[in-house]
Amino acid sequence: MAQTIIEKIAQSHAINLPESAELHAGDFVTLVPDHVMTHDNTAAVMNKFESLGVANVHNPDQPVYALDHDIQNKSETNVKKYARIEKFAADQGIAFHPAGSGIGHQMMLENGFVKPGGFCVASDSHSNIYGAVGAVGTPVVRTDAAALWATGKFWWQIPPMLKVVLTGEFRHGVTGKDLILTLCSQYSNGEALNCAIEFSGPGVANLSMDARMTISNMSTEWGALVGWFPCDDVTIEYYNTRLFANSNERLTAEMIQSWKENPLTSYADANYAAVIELDLGQVTPHIAGPHVVQLGTPLATVQAEEKQIHKAYLLSCVNSRLEDLEIAASVINGRKIKDGVDLYLAAASQWVEDKAKESGAWQKLLDAGATALPPSCGPCIGLGIGLLEAGEVGISATNRNFKGRMGDSDSECYLASPPVVVESAINGYISGPESFDSSIPDYNFTKNEIVKSAGSVEIIDGFPSLTEGRMLWLDHDNLNTDGIYSKDYTYREDITVQEMARVVMENYDSNFAEIANAGDLIIGGFNFGTGSSREQAVTALQAAEISMVIAGSYSQTYLRNAINNGFICLESPQLVEAVRMEFKDNNDKTAVGENMTVDFANATITWNGKSFGFAALGRPVQEVIVAGGIENMVRNGA
Repeated sequence: MAQTIIEKIAQSHAINLPESAELHAGDFVTLVPDHVMTHDNTAAVMNKFESLGVANVHNPDQPVYALDHDIQNKSETNVKKYARIEKFAADQGIAFHPAGSGIGHQMMLENGFVKPGGFCVASDSHSNIYGAVGAVGTPVVRTDAAALWATGKFWWQIPPMLKVVLTGEFRHGVTGKDLILTLCSQYSNGEALNCAIEFSGPGVANLSMDARMTISNMSTEWGALVGWFPCDDVTIEYYNTRLFANSNERLTAEMIQSWKENPLTSYADANYAAVIELDLGQVTPHIAGPHVVQLGTPLATVQAEEKQIHKAYLLSCVNSRLEDLEIAASVINGRKIKDGVDLYLAAASQWVEDKAKESGAWQKLLDAGATALPPSCGPCIGLGIGLLEAGEVGISATNRNFKGRMGDSDSECYLASPPVVVESAINGYISGPESFDSSIPDYNFTKNEIVKSAGSVEIIDGFPSLTEGRMLWLDHDNLNTDGIYSKDYTYREDITVQEMARVVMENYDSNFAEIANAGDLIIGGFNFGTGSSREQAVTALQAAEISMVIAGSYSQTYLRNAINNGFICLESPQLVEAVRMEFKDNNDKTAVGENMTVDFANATITWNGKSFGFAALGRPVQEVIVAGGIENMVRNGA
């Protein structure tokens, strides 16, 4: 079966593959990424790394550190944390970008760490942005990052492939932000969930590099794990610019020429789980919110309401690059920010800020009344000055508008493109500099049925071939981690294993602990484990001696945390649909069902006299489970 480019890149970074193995969506694989980026969370990863008992980082050229989240915080605690990170980097010989250099993802792109055909990860959800330059970028959790420092490798399940075919070109005044906000709202029923997206088609050539970075970055909010663009003339021009801007050994003219002569492509007959077709000429400026990225509305509809704002934000890793700042400055055109409105401005990096100063864009924004902040995340994640207060409304060029994220939970935040953010700040209400109608692109989604035989799977010593257990049916999609393990216990260090078992699922079903028995199998709905990344949402189920979870789909953060803690999670949407039909008249939050048998060797689940397939657990996952988790695996020298 022919490979997509994303499958090809995974194959080129894989190790310990059987001879002649060909990787495809659904396969578990051990990979050696080019780089792993951590930001302020480097301190937390350091704590995990030191607990592993490993003295030195496996490959000092692989990690990249960038201090970018809380750089306005000058407290003694934060200053000491930053100093500790910097010293560790110096001692280990790791690339380090101090506070004020810029946002970590921008550092990775500006400084040549990310290259076409590469595979880079970060302990940050917006690492999808690396796909803008033809690399695979995908997030990892902190345990992964610590294990990567120690071993240089991590496990990955190759996601389903979604192709987005773009045609046409934007009308004047439409941006890459408008495209991704449109996609997030129009295709909001799981079309892109946990997928690797390949953007293709003749319309791609009409997208600037900054626009591609915006789209790849916010493919995260769309639910995707990868947002990949081809390496074309736009990419080559970008790297030629970076070659002269950086003058470092990570980029050479020979590299750039080779990318131009040998473009990265999928095979013509590669298989995709689904295809979306979209005409860029149909896209109009869009607004998302409040509170939900997927709640998108054409600007023309919102503008008619004259929604008043108090604060506006032109910053973050998604929309504070040079093109964004220059477009914003052109919209200002000598006008002033409206009295009673604050516009906060921060570049993605010091380099971007310097270039904006050279072009005059920075001063135009300051003259209009913008408040400059250092190149960092800041208000985007609710840190530093300029946060939304109770009752206030903000409009932001950031990537998330979750309730309370950018300030008080009794505030509202809307997302928009840089020109809309600035025009809104001038007028005092959500508005754009140009007139558009309220139309949206045609919905054009085709789902393909890809039949891939699971076949037999080699079972390593210590891993079970068969497991049988009683079924507990939890008929709930999007069951979040707070439902599994409450925030009331998450930050308590005095909770015993027995207490964890007693309170597991408390926020979902207060009777769960009384119903569950050791060895039970939980059957969950779709997008199981969404929400925060708390690992206790896994370890609490282990404490209750639940055998495994079988769900229609997972939050990938939850799945990574589960396997990294040695807890089995299987994905079988067909089984979930069958169970849901069987129990359609049952109102119990936790319903007890008949026993089911899981055959790991043949990747099948037998229940109610029928067999259902699941994504086979290959050797990389089996090894982690047998070791009792990734940390034990590292400690044991595996």
